[in-house]
Amino acid sequence: MEKTIKKSSLTISENGLEKKNASRRLEVLKTYKIYIGGQFPRTESGRYYIPTNAAGKKLANVCLSSRKDFRDAVVAARGAVSGWSGRAAFNRSQILYRMAEMLEGRKAQFIDELIQQDSTKAKAEKEVNLAIDRLIYYAGWCDKFQQLFSAVNPVASSHFNFSVPEPTGVVAVIAPQGDSLLGLVSVIAPVIAGGNTCVVLASETKPLCAVTFAEVLNSSDLPGGVVNILTGKPSELATWFVDHMDVNATIYCENNSDTQKMMREKSATNLKRIFFYDKINWYTDEGQSPYFIMDTQEIKTTWHPVENIAGAGGGY
Repeated sequence: MEKTIKKSSLTISENGLEKKNASRRLEVLKTYKIYIGGQFPRTESGRYYIPTNAAGKKLANVCLSSRKDFRDAVVAARGAVSGWSGRAAFNRSQILYRMAEMLEGRKAQFIDELIQQDSTKAKAEKEVNLAIDRLIYYAGWCDKFQQLFSAVNPVASSHFNFSVPEPTGVVAVIAPQGDSLLGLVSVIAPVIAGGNTCVVLASETKPLCAVTFAEVLNSSDLPGGVVNILTGKPSELATWFVDHMDVNATIYCENNSDTQKMMREKSATNLKRIFFYDKINWYTDEGQSPYFIMDTQEIKTTWHPVENIAGAGGGY
């Protein structure tokens, strides 16, 4: 029988052959890239960070996005606005439903990533299932919210007066930092259901599911640029999310009072809409509503003379 003597990271057998101890091998961490314009580039700065879980285990190499990455993402989002908002509402609904289908097919991977980030198996399954259901919920609202929130207004003249919601444009979102998937999906879905495009900063400490969700988006018929996902530090990027002149609205999902104050002050200089979703429990029915769609809609009012419509229709 061959006897072995363990010495540091090698196993030395009696016949003089050395074998590497497999338990000592260096783990190769996955590199999670960002998602801009339907592509998966690395950050232009070359910076990265390594998040850890509660046990101190290294999770991945994650891009530390820069201001330039954000600007690139805004350019991609702006370029996609007209095509996405111009699509039929039922087609946007089909694409959101397709996202739910693709997420359903990759449940095991998302559950595993959530467990790596300190979730229990039961909680991870609940989070993934809720994220799938939330996409389906907003898929159903795509072609219905306009009917609910539009109006024919009474006026004291011979006109028809209509008020109709229209997408505001590019929305910058700092997603909830406390969860990896559900909060991210809950803020993205109503924004794009209403015809907007967005740039989203994922959770800094739990970023794994965000980048994997970008892979779901990329295989779901969603045009490039409609959703752009960055990873990195809110403390570095929050200023640019509210300061950029080609961003029409900003959503901030944390309760940092200093950041909220900064956003209020900077939004006043460029008339940007800001929304604070810092008290919402995304795991309850409070986390889904057509009113979230309406937060990033503008109301357009149109006047039509009665005689023009009567002439076109052959009588009134």
